Amino acid sequence: MEIIIKGLVSFFGLGYLLIVVDIIRGWNKIKNPQVTKDSHTTKVSVIIPARNEEKMIGLCVGDVLKQNYPTELLEIIVIDDHSTDKTAEVIQQIDYPNLKLIRLKADPALNSYKKKAIADAIHIASGDLIVTTDGDCRMGENWIRSVVNEYECTGNKMISSPVVYFEECSMFEEMQTLEFMMLVSLGAATLSNGRAGSCNGANLAYEKKAFYEVEGFNGIDNIASGDDELLLHKMMVSYSGRVSFLKQRDAIVYTHAKPSVKEFIMQRRRWASKSVKYKNKAMVAMGLTVFAFYVSVLLLGAVAVFYPECRHFFWSVFMFKLVLDMIWALPIVRFFNRMSVLAWAPVVCFIHLFYLVYIGFAGQSKQYEWKGRMVR
Repeated sequence: MEIIIKGLVSFFGLGYLLIVVDIIRGWNKIKNPQVTKDSHTTKVSVIIPARNEEKMIGLCVGDVLKQNYPTELLEIIVIDDHSTDKTAEVIQQIDYPNLKLIRLKADPALNSYKKKAIADAIHIASGDLIVTTDGDCRMGENWIRSVVNEYECTGNKMISSPVVYFEECSMFEEMQTLEFMMLVSLGAATLSNGRAGSCNGANLAYEKKAFYEVEGFNGIDNIASGDDELLLHKMMVSYSGRVSFLKQRDAIVYTHAKPSVKEFIMQRRRWASKSVKYKNKAMVAMGLTVFAFYVSVLLLGAVAVFYPECRHFFWSVFMFKLVLDMIWALPIVRFFNRMSVLAWAPVVCFIHLFYLVYIGFAGQSKQYEWKGRMVR
Protein backbone atom coordinates (compact mmCIF):
# COMPACT_ATOMS: atom_id res chain seq x y z
CA MET A 1 0.00 0.00 0.00
CA GLU A 2 2.80 2.41 0.92
CA ILE A 3 4.55 1.85 -2.42
CA ILE A 4 1.30 2.29 -4.37
CA ILE A 5 0.42 5.58 -2.67
CA LYS A 6 3.95 6.93 -3.13
CA GLY A 7 3.75 5.96 -6.79
CA LEU A 8 0.41 7.75 -7.21
CA VAL A 9 1.70 10.86 -5.45
CA SER A 10 4.79 10.93 -7.68
CA PHE A 11 2.77 10.37 -10.87
CA PHE A 12 0.13 13.02 -10.17
CA GLY A 13 2.78 15.32 -8.66
CA LEU A 14 4.53 15.31 -12.03
CA GLY A 15 1.21 16.22 -13.63
CA TYR A 16 0.78 19.08 -11.15
CA LEU A 17 4.27 20.34 -11.98
CA LEU A 18 3.47 20.39 -15.70
CA ILE A 19 0.19 22.23 -15.02
CA VAL A 20 1.88 24.94 -12.94
CA VAL A 21 4.58 25.40 -15.60
CA ASP A 22 1.82 25.72 -18.21
CA ILE A 23 0.01 28.34 -16.09
CA ILE A 24 3.16 30.41 -15.55
CA ARG A 25 4.01 30.23 -19.24
CA GLY A 26 0.50 31.32 -20.21
CA TRP A 27 0.44 34.22 -17.74
CA ASN A 28 3.86 35.52 -18.80
CA LYS A 29 3.07 35.51 -22.51
CA ILE A 30 -0.09 37.64 -22.25
CA LYS A 31 0.49 40.75 -24.31
CA ASN A 32 -2.06 43.53 -24.46
CA PRO A 33 -2.08 46.48 -26.88
CA GLN A 34 0.54 49.05 -25.93
CA VAL A 35 -1.29 51.74 -27.88
CA THR A 36 -3.87 53.80 -26.02
CA LYS A 37 -6.30 55.51 -28.37
CA ASP A 38 -7.05 59.16 -27.70
CA SER A 39 -10.72 58.78 -28.55
CA HIS A 40 -13.20 55.92 -28.71
CA THR A 41 -16.35 55.31 -30.72
CA THR A 42 -17.77 52.14 -29.14
CA LYS A 43 -21.13 52.41 -27.39
CA VAL A 44 -20.93 50.50 -24.12
CA SER A 45 -23.72 49.03 -22.00
CA VAL A 46 -22.63 48.24 -18.44
CA ILE A 47 -24.91 45.56 -16.99
CA ILE A 48 -25.12 45.17 -13.21
CA PRO A 49 -27.26 42.34 -11.80
CA ALA A 50 -27.97 43.04 -8.13
CA ARG A 51 -29.71 41.20 -5.31
CA ASN A 52 -29.83 42.78 -1.84
CA GLU A 53 -26.94 45.17 -2.50
CA GLU A 54 -28.29 48.36 -0.92
CA LYS A 55 -24.98 48.98 0.88
CA MET A 56 -22.78 48.72 -2.22
CA ILE A 57 -24.88 49.34 -5.33
CA GLY A 58 -24.73 53.13 -5.00
CA LEU A 59 -20.93 53.06 -4.75
CA CYS A 60 -20.68 50.67 -7.70
CA VAL A 61 -22.89 52.77 -9.98
CA GLY A 62 -21.11 55.90 -8.75
CA ASP A 63 -17.79 54.44 -9.92
CA VAL A 64 -19.27 53.72 -13.35
CA LEU A 65 -20.59 57.28 -13.56
CA LYS A 66 -17.07 58.60 -12.88
CA GLN A 67 -15.54 56.71 -15.81
CA ASN A 68 -13.11 58.53 -18.05
CA TYR A 69 -15.31 57.73 -21.03
CA PRO A 70 -17.75 59.83 -23.14
CA THR A 71 -21.12 60.05 -21.39
CA GLU A 72 -23.02 59.72 -24.66
CA LEU A 73 -21.33 56.36 -25.28
CA LEU A 74 -22.03 54.89 -21.85
CA GLU A 75 -25.25 53.23 -20.73
CA ILE A 76 -25.86 51.60 -17.33
CA ILE A 77 -28.50 48.92 -16.79
CA VAL A 78 -29.14 47.66 -13.26
CA ILE A 79 -31.29 44.55 -12.85
CA ASP A 80 -32.93 44.17 -9.46
CA ASP A 81 -33.12 40.42 -8.84
CA HIS A 82 -36.01 40.27 -6.34
CA SER A 83 -34.15 42.24 -3.67
CA THR A 84 -35.76 42.35 -0.24
CA ASP A 85 -33.85 45.49 0.75
CA LYS A 86 -33.66 49.01 -0.75
CA THR A 87 -31.44 48.18 -3.75
CA ALA A 88 -34.01 49.48 -6.26
CA GLU A 89 -34.71 52.62 -4.23
CA VAL A 90 -31.01 53.51 -4.20
CA ILE A 91 -30.87 53.29 -8.01
CA GLN A 92 -34.04 55.34 -8.43
CA GLN A 93 -32.44 58.19 -6.51
CA ILE A 94 -29.51 58.47 -8.94
CA ASP A 95 -29.97 61.18 -11.56
CA TYR A 96 -28.37 59.98 -14.81
CA PRO A 97 -30.16 59.98 -18.18
CA ASN A 98 -28.57 56.74 -19.42
CA LEU A 99 -29.29 54.74 -16.27
CA LYS A 100 -32.00 52.08 -16.53
CA LEU A 101 -33.50 49.92 -13.80
CA ILE A 102 -35.12 46.57 -14.56
CA ARG A 103 -37.05 44.59 -11.97
CA LEU A 104 -36.78 40.90 -12.71
CA LYS A 105 -40.19 39.24 -12.85
CA ALA A 106 -40.90 36.23 -10.66
CA ASP A 107 -40.76 32.85 -12.42
CA PRO A 108 -41.17 29.72 -10.25
CA ALA A 109 -39.71 27.53 -13.02
CA LEU A 110 -36.57 29.64 -13.31
CA ASN A 111 -33.32 28.25 -11.89
CA SER A 112 -30.71 30.69 -13.21
CA TYR A 113 -31.96 34.11 -12.15
CA LYS A 114 -28.68 35.84 -12.93
CA LYS A 115 -28.59 34.57 -16.52
CA LYS A 116 -32.19 35.72 -16.95
CA ALA A 117 -31.28 39.14 -15.53
CA ILE A 118 -28.33 39.57 -17.89
CA ALA A 119 -30.27 38.29 -20.92
CA ASP A 120 -33.14 40.72 -20.24
CA ALA A 121 -30.68 43.60 -19.94
CA ILE A 122 -28.87 42.69 -23.15
CA HIS A 123 -32.21 42.61 -24.96
CA ILE A 124 -32.80 46.31 -24.25
CA ALA A 125 -29.14 47.38 -24.31
CA SER A 126 -28.22 49.96 -26.93
CA GLY A 127 -24.47 49.35 -26.72
CA ASP A 128 -22.40 47.31 -29.14
CA LEU A 129 -20.14 46.14 -26.29
CA ILE A 130 -21.66 44.55 -23.20
CA VAL A 131 -19.64 44.90 -19.99
CA THR A 132 -20.86 43.02 -16.91
CA THR A 133 -19.99 43.54 -13.28
CA ASP A 134 -21.65 42.86 -9.91
CA GLY A 135 -23.49 45.20 -7.60
CA ASP A 136 -20.90 44.86 -4.82
CA CYS A 137 -17.88 45.81 -6.97
CA ARG A 138 -15.70 48.91 -7.23
CA MET A 139 -13.53 50.08 -10.11
CA GLY A 140 -11.15 52.86 -11.12
CA GLU A 141 -12.00 55.70 -13.50
CA ASN A 142 -10.17 54.15 -16.48
CA TRP A 143 -11.87 50.77 -16.24
CA ILE A 144 -14.17 51.13 -19.26
CA ARG A 145 -11.56 52.99 -21.26
CA SER A 146 -9.01 50.18 -20.86
CA VAL A 147 -11.54 47.48 -21.82
CA VAL A 148 -12.72 49.42 -24.86
CA ASN A 149 -9.14 50.09 -25.90
CA GLU A 150 -8.48 46.32 -25.88
CA TYR A 151 -11.68 45.73 -27.85
CA GLU A 152 -11.01 48.37 -30.49
CA CYS A 153 -7.34 47.42 -30.91
CA THR A 154 -7.90 43.65 -31.17
CA GLY A 155 -11.45 43.23 -32.41
CA ASN A 156 -11.85 40.34 -29.94
CA LYS A 157 -15.36 39.08 -29.33
CA MET A 158 -14.93 38.55 -25.58
CA ILE A 159 -12.55 40.12 -23.07
CA SER A 160 -12.01 38.74 -19.59
CA SER A 161 -10.45 41.18 -17.13
CA PRO A 162 -8.92 40.91 -13.63
CA VAL A 163 -10.85 40.87 -10.37
CA VAL A 164 -9.31 40.99 -6.91
CA TYR A 165 -10.45 41.20 -3.29
CA PHE A 166 -9.71 44.32 -1.28
CA GLU A 167 -10.37 45.91 2.12
CA GLU A 168 -9.77 42.61 3.93
CA CYS A 169 -10.71 42.63 7.61
CA SER A 170 -9.19 39.35 8.78
CA MET A 171 -6.53 36.74 8.20
CA PHE A 172 -9.18 34.51 6.63
CA GLU A 173 -10.06 37.18 4.06
CA GLU A 174 -6.39 37.77 3.21
CA MET A 175 -5.94 34.05 2.58
CA GLN A 176 -8.94 34.14 0.26
CA THR A 177 -7.31 37.01 -1.62
CA LEU A 178 -4.19 34.96 -2.30
CA GLU A 179 -6.17 31.94 -3.47
CA PHE A 180 -8.53 34.08 -5.58
CA MET A 181 -5.66 35.83 -7.37
CA MET A 182 -4.26 32.43 -8.32
CA LEU A 183 -7.67 31.40 -9.67
CA VAL A 184 -7.80 34.58 -11.76
CA SER A 185 -4.34 33.84 -13.14
CA LEU A 186 -5.42 30.28 -13.96
CA GLY A 187 -8.26 31.58 -16.12
CA ALA A 188 -6.00 34.16 -17.75
CA ALA A 189 -3.26 31.63 -18.48
CA THR A 190 -5.58 29.03 -20.01
CA LEU A 191 -7.01 31.68 -22.33
CA SER A 192 -3.50 32.75 -23.26
CA ASN A 193 -2.70 29.10 -24.03
CA GLY A 194 -5.73 28.84 -26.33
CA ARG A 195 -8.09 26.95 -24.03
CA ALA A 196 -11.42 27.83 -22.46
CA GLY A 197 -10.91 27.93 -18.72
CA SER A 198 -12.42 30.29 -16.19
CA CYS A 199 -13.38 33.96 -16.02
CA ASN A 200 -15.42 36.18 -13.74
CA GLY A 201 -18.70 37.90 -14.54
CA ALA A 202 -17.67 40.74 -12.24
CA ASN A 203 -15.40 41.93 -15.06
CA LEU A 204 -16.37 40.50 -18.43
CA ALA A 205 -17.00 42.15 -21.80
CA TYR A 206 -18.39 40.78 -25.05
CA GLU A 207 -20.02 41.95 -28.25
CA LYS A 208 -23.79 42.04 -28.13
CA LYS A 209 -23.85 40.61 -31.65
CA ALA A 210 -21.54 37.75 -30.65
CA PHE A 211 -23.76 36.96 -27.65
CA TYR A 212 -26.70 36.35 -29.94
CA GLU A 213 -24.60 34.53 -32.53
CA VAL A 214 -23.70 31.86 -29.93
CA GLU A 215 -27.39 31.80 -28.88
CA GLY A 216 -26.73 33.45 -25.55
CA PHE A 217 -27.31 31.23 -22.55
CA ASN A 218 -29.24 28.58 -24.45
CA GLY A 219 -28.02 25.15 -23.41
CA ILE A 220 -26.46 26.39 -20.17
CA ASP A 221 -29.53 27.94 -18.55
CA ASN A 222 -30.44 24.85 -16.54
CA ILE A 223 -27.91 25.53 -13.77
CA ALA A 224 -27.82 28.59 -11.54
CA SER A 225 -24.23 29.65 -12.19
CA GLY A 226 -22.17 29.84 -15.36
CA ASP A 227 -23.21 33.19 -16.80
CA ASP A 228 -19.49 33.85 -17.18
CA GLU A 229 -17.45 30.64 -17.62
CA LEU A 230 -19.97 28.61 -19.60
CA LEU A 231 -20.61 31.56 -21.90
CA LEU A 232 -16.83 31.84 -22.31
CA HIS A 233 -16.71 28.20 -23.40
CA LYS A 234 -19.39 28.84 -26.02
CA MET A 235 -17.49 31.88 -27.28
CA MET A 236 -14.28 29.88 -27.57
CA VAL A 237 -16.02 27.29 -29.74
CA SER A 238 -17.30 29.93 -32.16
CA TYR A 239 -14.50 32.49 -31.91
CA SER A 240 -11.33 30.59 -31.05
CA GLY A 241 -8.42 33.01 -30.96
CA ARG A 242 -10.70 36.01 -30.51
CA VAL A 243 -11.17 35.77 -26.75
CA SER A 244 -8.54 37.43 -24.56
CA PHE A 245 -7.56 38.37 -21.04
CA LEU A 246 -6.80 42.02 -20.36
CA LYS A 247 -3.74 42.10 -18.09
CA GLN A 248 -3.80 45.80 -17.20
CA ARG A 249 -4.08 47.37 -13.76
CA ASP A 250 -6.54 50.02 -14.97
CA ALA A 251 -8.93 47.18 -15.85
CA ILE A 252 -9.00 45.66 -12.34
CA VAL A 253 -12.37 45.39 -10.60
CA TYR A 254 -12.40 45.16 -6.80
CA THR A 255 -14.76 43.18 -4.61
CA HIS A 256 -14.82 41.73 -1.10
CA ALA A 257 -13.88 38.30 0.22
CA LYS A 258 -16.44 36.31 2.18
CA PRO A 259 -16.38 37.15 5.90
CA SER A 260 -17.39 33.69 7.13
CA VAL A 261 -16.38 30.12 6.34
CA LYS A 262 -20.01 29.20 5.57
CA GLU A 263 -20.38 31.95 2.95
CA PHE A 264 -17.00 31.04 1.47
CA ILE A 265 -17.94 27.36 1.13
CA MET A 266 -21.31 28.21 -0.45
CA GLN A 267 -19.61 30.49 -2.97
CA ARG A 268 -17.05 27.86 -3.93
CA ARG A 269 -19.74 25.17 -4.20
CA ARG A 270 -21.59 27.46 -6.61
CA TRP A 271 -18.45 27.94 -8.68
CA ALA A 272 -17.65 24.23 -8.66
CA SER A 273 -21.16 23.34 -9.87
CA LYS A 274 -20.25 24.75 -13.30
CA SER A 275 -17.55 22.14 -13.85
CA VAL A 276 -20.07 19.43 -14.75
CA LYS A 277 -20.80 21.40 -17.93
CA TYR A 278 -17.17 21.66 -19.07
CA LYS A 279 -16.66 20.13 -22.50
CA ASN A 280 -13.04 21.08 -23.08
CA LYS A 281 -11.16 17.82 -22.53
CA ALA A 282 -7.89 19.56 -21.68
CA MET A 283 -9.55 21.54 -18.86
CA VAL A 284 -11.32 18.46 -17.54
CA ALA A 285 -8.00 16.56 -17.55
CA MET A 286 -6.30 19.45 -15.74
CA GLY A 287 -8.96 19.55 -13.05
CA LEU A 288 -8.93 15.79 -12.54
CA THR A 289 -5.12 15.74 -12.32
CA VAL A 290 -5.04 18.40 -9.61
CA PHE A 291 -7.87 16.68 -7.74
CA ALA A 292 -6.12 13.29 -7.94
CA PHE A 293 -2.84 14.82 -6.74
CA TYR A 294 -4.52 16.38 -3.72
CA VAL A 295 -6.35 13.15 -2.86
CA SER A 296 -3.13 11.14 -3.13
CA VAL A 297 -1.29 13.60 -0.87
CA LEU A 298 -4.05 13.33 1.75
CA LEU A 299 -3.88 9.54 1.56
CA LEU A 300 -0.12 9.76 1.99
CA GLY A 301 -0.64 11.94 5.06
CA ALA A 302 -3.04 9.39 6.53
CA VAL A 303 -0.54 6.60 5.94
CA ALA A 304 2.24 8.70 7.47
CA VAL A 305 0.29 8.92 10.73
CA PHE A 306 0.68 5.16 11.20
CA TYR A 307 3.96 4.60 9.35
CA PRO A 308 6.66 7.05 10.53
CA GLU A 309 8.94 6.08 7.63
CA CYS A 310 6.45 7.86 5.28
CA ARG A 311 6.51 11.17 7.11
CA HIS A 312 9.67 12.46 5.48
CA PHE A 313 8.22 11.75 2.03
CA PHE A 314 4.94 13.46 2.97
CA TRP A 315 6.65 16.67 4.08
CA SER A 316 8.90 16.57 1.01
CA VAL A 317 5.80 16.43 -1.19
CA PHE A 318 4.19 19.27 0.78
CA MET A 319 7.30 21.44 0.32
CA PHE A 320 7.30 20.53 -3.39
CA LYS A 321 3.72 21.81 -3.70
CA LEU A 322 4.43 24.90 -1.58
CA VAL A 323 7.44 25.92 -3.69
CA LEU A 324 5.47 25.40 -6.91
CA ASP A 325 2.53 27.43 -5.58
CA MET A 326 4.79 30.30 -4.50
CA ILE A 327 6.55 30.38 -7.88
CA TRP A 328 3.10 30.46 -9.48
CA ALA A 329 1.79 33.16 -7.13
CA LEU A 330 4.79 35.53 -7.21
CA PRO A 331 4.14 37.24 -10.59
CA ILE A 332 0.42 37.36 -9.80
CA VAL A 333 0.74 39.17 -6.46
CA ARG A 334 3.20 41.56 -8.12
CA PHE A 335 0.66 42.38 -10.84
CA PHE A 336 -2.06 43.07 -8.27
CA ASN A 337 0.45 44.83 -5.99
CA ARG A 338 -0.49 42.57 -3.08
CA MET A 339 2.87 41.10 -2.04
CA SER A 340 1.90 41.06 1.65
CA VAL A 341 -0.64 38.23 1.26
CA LEU A 342 2.10 35.91 -0.01
CA ALA A 343 3.03 35.40 3.65
CA TRP A 344 -0.07 33.21 3.99
CA ALA A 345 1.10 30.80 1.26
CA PRO A 346 2.15 27.94 3.61
CA VAL A 347 -1.20 28.03 5.42
CA VAL A 348 -3.19 28.30 2.20
CA CYS A 349 -1.15 25.49 0.65
CA PHE A 350 -2.00 23.16 3.54
CA ILE A 351 -5.68 24.08 3.89
CA HIS A 352 -6.14 23.90 0.13
CA LEU A 353 -5.47 20.16 0.17
CA PHE A 354 -8.57 19.54 2.30
CA TYR A 355 -10.76 22.31 0.96
CA LEU A 356 -10.37 21.53 -2.74
CA VAL A 357 -11.11 17.83 -2.25
CA TYR A 358 -14.22 18.68 -0.22
CA ILE A 359 -15.43 21.25 -2.77
CA GLY A 360 -14.77 18.77 -5.56
CA PHE A 361 -17.40 16.50 -4.07
CA ALA A 362 -19.74 19.10 -2.52
CA GLY A 363 -19.88 21.12 -5.73
CA GLN A 364 -21.69 18.25 -7.44
CA SER A 365 -24.61 18.31 -4.99
CA LYS A 366 -27.97 19.31 -6.38
CA GLN A 367 -28.66 22.34 -4.19
CA TYR A 368 -26.83 25.18 -2.50
CA GLU A 369 -27.73 28.55 -1.04
CA TRP A 370 -26.98 31.82 -2.81
CA LYS A 371 -28.01 35.16 -1.29
CA GLY A 372 -30.85 33.63 0.68
CA ARG A 373 -32.13 31.55 -2.24
CA MET A 374 -31.84 27.80 -2.72
CA VAL A 375 -30.75 27.02 -6.28
CA ARG A 376 -29.65 23.98 -8.25
